[in-house]
Amino acid sequence: MGFPANGSSDKPLKFLIYGRTGWIGGLLGKLCESQGIDYEYGSGRLENRISLESDIANVKPTHVFNAAGVTGRPNVDWCESHKVETIRTNVVGTLTLADVCRDKGLILINYATGCIFEYDEAHQIGTGVGFKEEDTPNFTGSFYSKTKAMVEELLKNYENVCTLRVRMPISSDLTNPRNFITKITRYDKVVNIPNSMTILDELLPISIEMGKRNLTGIWNFTNPGVVSHNEILEMYRDYIDPNFTWKNFNLEEQAKVIVAPRSNNELDATKLKTEFPELLSIKESLIKYVFEPNKKTGGA
Repeated sequence: MGFPANGSSDKPLKFLIYGRTGWIGGLLGKLCESQGIDYEYGSGRLENRISLESDIANVKPTHVFNAAGVTGRPNVDWCESHKVETIRTNVVGTLTLADVCRDKGLILINYATGCIFEYDEAHQIGTGVGFKEEDTPNFTGSFYSKTKAMVEELLKNYENVCTLRVRMPISSDLTNPRNFITKITRYDKVVNIPNSMTILDELLPISIEMGKRNLTGIWNFTNPGVVSHNEILEMYRDYIDPNFTWKNFNLEEQAKVIVAPRSNNELDATKLKTEFPELLSIKESLIKYVFEPNKKTGGA
């Protein structure tokens, strides 16, 4: 499972992080500071091999973390009309970084996506049967997801890459517009579908530990279990704003206000839970890391 990278016990850790201006990239830097881990942000463009080689030569990292990528602003619909730009970063860039890291004998922790699956006959809503790491992606509704599935398939051949399938990321910072909770509290209407999700406050420190352990391969990087939009909004009402209300609509109605369909799925987190037995279920993690620290109401 591990890759014989530098950064074994004989050398102090030094992380090279891509995605300085992104949400996960910014949080990673703060985590490194709090843990006393030496780190630098990469300045090279992912699709420019020479600039990546220069970063590695200058920083001399033991591990590389890739939190750079195009998700689109304000959402993945942007990718539908910017396909070449999406390919350049999400496919060409990510593959180039993986290839350069392999040349240099370095582990690459790659923050990828689990939005490459959708519920199907064998994985139905409410059954608790989730998609496993080895399952073939079955969701190609959005161009963003299509590029992410392509690159995941190719990265399987790189034995130095640790692919983390992140889904609907949530953090304790409820002011961040990228936060899934913040997004759905601001929508006019929301669908109500159980999904696997990633609580960054719990899982990002785990990703650093995965780097230290030199773990590689594909990992469903979500808290075990599922939670629905309404369940999250009920917690938001109970803990944060007792006057909060929302309206639901169905997938057919949602389709009229978005360009590309969205992925809904449950990922099987058994592999991650086995490696990190302390990992909390999604609902426990939401309460511990998000709602309790932000609690404003007297109840709940």
